[in-house]
Amino acid sequence: MTTAMRWSGGKRLGGLRRFAVAITVLNVLGHTVLGFEQSWAQPLVALLAAYGTELLIETVDAHAKSRPLRFAAARWAFVDFLLSAHISGLAVSMLLYANERLAVVAFAAATAIASKAVLRAPVGTGGSIHFLNPSNFGISASLLLFPWVGIAPPYQFTENLHGVGDWILPGIIVVSGTFLNTRFTGRLPLIGAWLVTFALQAAVRSVVFGSPMAAALLPMTGATFILYTFYMITDPATTPSSTSGQLLFGSAVAVTYGALMILHVVFGLFFALSIVTILRGLVLFAQAAVRAREEAGVEASQVGAWAGRAAP
Repeated sequence: MTTAMRWSGGKRLGGLRRFAVAITVLNVLGHTVLGFEQSWAQPLVALLAAYGTELLIETVDAHAKSRPLRFAAARWAFVDFLLSAHISGLAVSMLLYANERLAVVAFAAATAIASKAVLRAPVGTGGSIHFLNPSNFGISASLLLFPWVGIAPPYQFTENLHGVGDWILPGIIVVSGTFLNTRFTGRLPLIGAWLVTFALQAAVRSVVFGSPMAAALLPMTGATFILYTFYMITDPATTPSSTSGQLLFGSAVAVTYGALMILHVVFGLFFALSIVTILRGLVLFAQAAVRAREEAGVEASQVGAWAGRAAP
């Protein structure tokens, strides 16, 4: 069963609604209480770019296929249709730091949404899925194309919190993320594999290269890492559904991150996820090619058998 089949219907809609509420609350608190460094303009621009791109792609596709617009199907269809774009827009604006250059934020959000329509891999019979994590891809593309863009400083999530407050926010993110991934995405095996393998690669780098173990494990203590773990790497639309596939995927991201650290590549979390999702997309293309050849072989054999029976 494919990812698209499992992450669909009521479960998908329920998950998206709750993810959207969670990330909205975090952004509002971040800009009013926690100490986000970005201006209010950044999430607003990101949301407008994400909404606009999503609506434009849907309008063009609906016109080309002569079908009704999905966001006009029912009373709340417009809101539900934009949930995915809402999540991607806020994720991009929260994690990217582009100073006052809002065009980059708009680019990242639009790229995230466009990747779902443009970069797709074949699955099943005539179907296709997007294989790149939208938010992560928008962030990674911006980091590669604009070297002066960086990631928002991790301290901004708890800058105005003190004492027990430094523990409460990460705790809330962990609890809510665990609930959402247990109830809706079913990606707890992926999270477990990612965390365990991340710790293992840190230990290996410490032993082999002599780096302090505490420094190698330090990223795990940041709010960015926690958000990445529970709200980004677990995207059900771009990760395997099977338990074995999840274990492999989570471990692969951690191993790729370790390799990037050895090569002194910055922003390893985001680039590692991009690399693994691209590799998974290539695997999906390869599997589709194999299926096509097998089907062609079966058809050829059937034609040959029919011709043999029809011969005098």
